[in-house]
Amino acid sequence: MTENVWTRWPSREALLHEGVSRPRRLLDGAVRLLVSGMLLWGAFTSSRLHGWGSVLAAVGLVAAVSVVWAYFRTTLAHRLWPSLALVAVLLVIATVARSVGLGVPALIIWCGCAVVALERMPIAAALPVTSVALASYAVVSDDAWLTTVATMVGLTLAGYVLRLDAEARANAQRLLAQERAARAAEAESAALAERARIAREIHDVLAHSLSAQMVHLEAARLLIERDADRQQILDRVVAARGMARDGLAETRQALSALRGDLTPLEDFLAQLVDTAEGAAEVTITGERRPLPAEASQAVRRVAQEALTNARRHAHGARVRVRLEYGAHEVTLDVRDSGGPPGESTGTGGGYGLLGMRERAELLGGSLRAGPGEEGFVVTLKVPA
Repeated sequence: MTENVWTRWPSREALLHEGVSRPRRLLDGAVRLLVSGMLLWGAFTSSRLHGWGSVLAAVGLVAAVSVVWAYFRTTLAHRLWPSLALVAVLLVIATVARSVGLGVPALIIWCGCAVVALERMPIAAALPVTSVALASYAVVSDDAWLTTVATMVGLTLAGYVLRLDAEARANAQRLLAQERAARAAEAESAALAERARIAREIHDVLAHSLSAQMVHLEAARLLIERDADRQQILDRVVAARGMARDGLAETRQALSALRGDLTPLEDFLAQLVDTAEGAAEVTITGERRPLPAEASQAVRRVAQEALTNARRHAHGARVRVRLEYGAHEVTLDVRDSGGPPGESTGTGGGYGLLGMRERAELLGGSLRAGPGEEGFVVTLKVPA
């Protein structure tokens, strides 16, 4: 529901003059000093006031200033009737000042009431006040009628323009505050998203590294239970230690990737295949191009997880890794030839591939994992 323009108060931001520039504030202060000086000059240079008359004029001036201050407070609080009462007091003070010969102060008060009423009160209440103030000015004015009319019209337009200027400035301040709040919310959202991304990357690195270590530690445990050769057990422990070292290196690499310092994806897959146990090969097709950081990280993590699963569940199987650059997406296909399960079958619960699937879906892609013609197949597709 739209508020009635005739009964609507200027906003508090407009009445407080928020957003006023320093030069504008200095100009307003200079105008107030000029008006106060004119009132003092008119009060103390009148030939009709002597002795106690000058004292009464000074008291009246102080009273007028106090009433103006109270008027500014009541209009800021949007209190209509107290504001009208204070304006009426000012008009009475101006009338008394005129009757005792203080013509200049009276004219200043009448003109000021006309302007500030339009600037700070609802239009429906300001128009009668402005009409009374300007009518009083016209009655006592000694200027030609055309000059008096022009002055009245100019004062009315001045009050209304000041009102519109204050409202426009207040709207600009509100929009600025909303923009700042939106930017702060956007920055907070970006920070939360970045934290979630970092947590996801670290989780995936640790999950891969720890699951690989579990393969070797479980194998070492089985070898100990079977009273196997000491060297075989030592080899497994050393392999687990190497996995821990590799996990730390991958963590550093993940943090570097989050900072935008990514190694080429093709080189990463080649290194991954070279360090994999058993026979493995990598094939890259399509036109090679840089990938977004999230897509590149997804391909890397799925390749790591798929090779770890192949080593765990199909020990010694041949693994083929194929990376295909399509027109709008990149496809990673990792499949093994099948074979006897690893020595630590049963460890883990498939949470790695589940996390990879969630990562792919967040990027608008997909991940499929299941039995193939020979062994197990993991296929990742991400937009790129």
